[in-house]
Amino acid sequence: MTDSASASLDVELRDFLANILGLTPERALALGPDSGLFGELPEFDSMAVAAVLTGLEDEFHIQIDDDDVDGEIFESFGNLLAFVANKRGE
Repeated sequence: MTDSASASLDVELRDFLANILGLTPERALALGPDSGLFGELPEFDSMAVAAVLTGLEDEFHIQIDDDDVDGEIFESFGNLLAFVANKRGE
């Protein structure tokens, strides 16, 4: 993935999480690669996981199979970013 594609996906994913989880733009911007998601952000609870997965498929035009999903994806912003990039073939 090129640096510009990586930066673009980073911004897109931040915006997506802000919208789906109701995060302020400042909170979304503050997410770093090691920022925890599930269990760390109060908004990212078990109910939000399904909405996030469905939203990722729609927003990023990817197919997520049940076998693709494990807890590591939602451990950090960096893990989720890498997952989406991989699914998009970047």
